[in-house]
Amino acid sequence: MSALAMTGGGRMLRRSGGRQAFIEKLNGMAFCLPATILLLVTCLVPLCVLVIISFTRYELGDLDIRFVGLANFSKALGDPVFRRSLFNTLLYMAIVLPGSVILGLLVAVLVHGRKRTRSFYEIVYFLPVTSTLIAMATVWQFLLHPKIGPINAFLQLVGLPQHAFLSDPALALPTLAVVGMWQLIGFNMVLFLAGLSAIPRDLYEAAEVDGCASAVDRFLTITWPLLGPTMMFVIVTTSITAFKIFDTVAVMTRGGPMGSSEVLLYAVYLEGFQYFHTAYAAALTVIFLAFIVVFAVIQTFVLERRVHY
Repeated sequence: MSALAMTGGGRMLRRSGGRQAFIEKLNGMAFCLPATILLLVTCLVPLCVLVIISFTRYELGDLDIRFVGLANFSKALGDPVFRRSLFNTLLYMAIVLPGSVILGLLVAVLVHGRKRTRSFYEIVYFLPVTSTLIAMATVWQFLLHPKIGPINAFLQLVGLPQHAFLSDPALALPTLAVVGMWQLIGFNMVLFLAGLSAIPRDLYEAAEVDGCASAVDRFLTITWPLLGPTMMFVIVTTSITAFKIFDTVAVMTRGGPMGSSEVLLYAVYLEGFQYFHTAYAAALTVIFLAFIVVFAVIQTFVLERRVHY
């Protein structure tokens, strides 16, 4: 009887344990359900609708949807405006990515070594990240004005020629890239500071004992290798942010002069909200998202091999 009772008690315990695990799973699903619904409604469903529209000839106001297959994508490949906007976007990213990463790392190393004034410099460099970029673009327009701007006034004061930074086709896109770097340096600095703070101080002390007394030697032998994961994250996020350039172009140049600063997202904006070519704008958006995914995957796999965890 005792053995049977023990066997029955064990079965009851297993049943109660399984029931408890099932209830916990239901509770977990219930907690995840609102976030899942929000993700579906705000991200996945609009993305599916976007992809479907990109294969149609739909324009804003049409009552029917006609599927045209890959016609919008083939049109994009032969569109000189699209090719120019893609080239401008890649050129912008080629300037912003190395500049903001290198300067962000340099500022982080300099700020990390300070004790009393570290908080002050962190706030100063992070302010552009917290500010509204559209409002700051208006400020930059004033600073870069060819006649009343302080930057040109300073150039004239030191004897250098003045420039129409936003009106010259050769200077418009590099000028926007400088504004982009100005905004991203503070964000990258914070990420690098987190990586620097995670490096044990014992390693630097051991390096000094081994004869690595120079700050440059310690940076190359300890800091740089151990910042590998942070560097990979910063490069990927900076690339995506630079590829999504839109605000400063819309406020400061509107794609001009002569299309020299027209980037991919601004071309999508013009097609979708100015010319009301909804399907073509959707196709350009799909191409834009594909570029972001490809860049992120390539950078992750290439950098992953060189990162030491």
